[in-house]
Amino acid sequence: MLAGDLITDEIPPLKMTDTVELALDWMEQFKVSHLPVVNNRELIGLVSETDLLDYDHPEEPINTSKLHLMRPAIHYYQHTYDLLRLMSSMNLTLIPVIDEKEMYKGCITLQGIVQNLSTMASVQNPGGVIVLELNQNDYSVTHIGNIVEGNDAKILSLHVSSQPDSTKVEVTIKVNREDLSAIIQTFNRYNYSVKAIFQHGDYNKGLDDRLGEFMHFLNI
Repeated sequence: MLAGDLITDEIPPLKMTDTVELALDWMEQFKVSHLPVVNNRELIGLVSETDLLDYDHPEEPINTSKLHLMRPAIHYYQHTYDLLRLMSSMNLTLIPVIDEKEMYKGCITLQGIVQNLSTMASVQNPGGVIVLELNQNDYSVTHIGNIVEGNDAKILSLHVSSQPDSTKVEVTIKVNREDLSAIIQTFNRYNYSVKAIFQHGDYNKGLDDRLGEFMHFLNI
């Protein structure tokens, strides 16, 4: 999924003639702590709620010379992983999207990303989840895929994570079957370490609950 696929039309950018008071009202309305400022289609920067709250005259138009404007942005053709890395590193609730000419195309919100992550992780699809732990040198997506498909199942999503200063990786596999017994037996036969198993919707329910709690937090 590319950044351009996540652009929302619900949040308009601020203009230089808009007031600080309006900006704060929009932040409250759209549940974000940042808003883009544009001049025609040129991206001037990103204002934060913290800076605006310290503004002495909220009824005045936004004066960028008195504000610390960040200028993070992502091109519409970049991958979602680049988007997540940038937003996480800068602790952003919203990020502007630009085109090839560096012109403003729209924005992406953290809330929108969370909603799309559930789709990317196949949360809504029925099935089961297997978590494997193995050495980095032993990781082969081809071999894992062959084991799953050899048991008449399909991989819906696969995620690999690692811990710092560790040679181990954790592979989380979502498959389209809830009965995982045959697949688990095959993994054991090939000496894979099965760290956890989630069947009959337990994993989906857990993810749904956590996503729901996070969405509730964003709406506070």
